[in-house]
This record gives sequence, structure tokens and C-alpha cells, in this order.
Amino acid sequence: MPAELDRIDRAILNALQEDGRLPNNDLAERVGLSPSSCLRRVRLLEQRGVITRYVALIDPAEVGMGMTFFARVWLTGQDEDTVNSFVDAVKSLPQVVECHLMAGDCDFLLRVVGADIDAYRRFQAEHLGRIKGVQSIKTEIPMQKVKQTTAIPV
Repeated sequence: MPAELDRIDRAILNALQEDGRLPNNDLAERVGLSPSSCLRRVRLLEQRGVITRYVALIDPAEVGMGMTFFARVWLTGQDEDTVNSFVDAVKSLPQVVECHLMAGDCDFLLRVVGADIDAYRRFQAEHLGRIKGVQSIKTEIPMQKVKQTTAIPV
């Protein structure tokens, strides 16, 4: 069941999604609370699991991983062992930054990052295609990033 959020909780969440390093005093001022009340609210949001963690967002191009690939994966079967084996293998591949079990045509949709097409081809041949139970892989290469955000509308 979704958490009950009031106007101030939403303001806190929006501010922290914009800048997770915002000092508590600045956050409190922005949302109209005292620093101690603001900190108490943030801690409650963390304890309730609304805020799950804080991260630094990295520019992939600046670390040599500037290309994104979407891989649709079909497995040889949808039994629990095949699915779990695939999931466990994918979790160990740092190039896979998202993995979704799908309803529809394919079994999984992966978002993979890499330096270039050759690096992805090697990754697919040496890692992804060798996972037990993988029947086929179809890769989509985006031509332009139109929108990407980590912010959840609250």
C-alpha cells in the first residue's frame, strides 16, 4: 500500500530528488520547517521505505560507457529454475543497469551500457549469450536520448 504523503512530505521528496546532497538547513528552509522537524520528517520517510537510498548520478560518457543498448531476451523456458538462473547471472553483470521480467513478447528487457557497438557485441557474445537458458537476444540501439530522469512524480 502506498505511503500517505502530505504536502510537506512531497516537497521534501521533490527537493531531495533534485539534489540529494541538499543540507538539512537548506531543505528545511525550502519546505518551510524548522531544521529539527525537517530532519525528523526525512528520517521517517527513510524508515518507512519511501526514501530507499542516496546515490551519485554519473555521466556515462565521462566514464567510457556512453552508449545504451536495449536487449530483449527470450529464454528456452519460463520455469522457475531457468528464470532464476538468468536473473542470478544478470545480477553479476555490471554492464546491465536495468533488468525487467516482461509480460508480452520477450521474457526480459535489459538496459545495457557500453563504450561502443563493438564492446556491446563482445559483451553479448562473451557474457549475455552464454547464460544458460538464453534462446535468443534482439538488441535495439537508441539514436537519441529524448528524456531520462530518476525523479518520481510525487
